[in-house]
Amino acid sequence: MKINILQLLQGAKKATGIVVIIDVFRAFSLEAYLIHQNAKEIIPVGKKEIAYEYKEKDPSIVLIGERHGIKLPGFDFGNSPSEIQGISFKNKTIVHTTSAGTQGLTNAIHADEILTGSFVNAKAIAQYIKTKNPEEVSLVCMGWEGKESTEEDTMCAEYIKSLLEEKPYTIDTDLLKRTSGAKFFDVKQNEIFPQQDFYLCVDTDRFPFVLKYEKGKIQKIEVVTK
Repeated sequence: MKINILQLLQGAKKATGIVVIIDVFRAFSLEAYLIHQNAKEIIPVGKKEIAYEYKEKDPSIVLIGERHGIKLPGFDFGNSPSEIQGISFKNKTIVHTTSAGTQGLTNAIHADEILTGSFVNAKAIAQYIKTKNPEEVSLVCMGWEGKESTEEDTMCAEYIKSLLEEKPYTIDTDLLKRTSGAKFFDVKQNEIFPQQDFYLCVDTDRFPFVLKYEKGKIQKIEVVTK
C-alpha cells in the first residue's frame, strides 16, 4: 500500500486511490458530531451560493458553515462543534460549506473513493482502509482555507499513516495549542473560535465510524476498530 501525504487544495486536485480529505479544525470534526447527533443527511458544498439555493428550495434545511472562520450570514450555525453540542439533528438535512474541508471534497476529482478525515475518527478511518487494502492512499491536509499548511491536519495525516503501518505515533496536543490551535485560546478570538472547539476536535478516536463522500452526500459507515 502506497501512502501519500498531500497538502492543500492542489493536493486534493491530484490525489488518487482512496482519498482522505483532512480538516481537523473544524469541518470534519463537526460533521462527525453532527452524524453522532443523528443528522439525517449532510450535503457538503463548495460554494455558499449553492447552500443558499438549497435553503430557498427547502426552508427546513439546516445551513452550517463559515468563511474565514466566521459564520455566514443567514446560516443557522457556524463551523463550530461546541455550538451544536446537545442539539438533536434527527430527521434534519444539513448543507455544509467551509473555506477548506468541503472545498477539498469537491475538488478530489481523481479519487477512487473519498473519506473525510479528523482525529475524532482516525482509527476507524485506518481500519476501514485496511479492510479495503487499496494500492494507493492519499491523505490530504487541507490546512487554513486550503492555502496554508497547518500542524493539526499534517499531524492527523501522520497519525493515520502510522496506524496503517502499525507504527507508534504521539499526538502532541500541547504543540497544537501553541501553533495552529492557539486561536482557540486567544480571548480576542473566542467568539469565532471557542476554546471548547479545540478539545472536541482533538478528542482522538471518539467515534467508530467513517464518513464517506459519495454522490454529493456524506454517508456514515460503521467500523469495528481493534
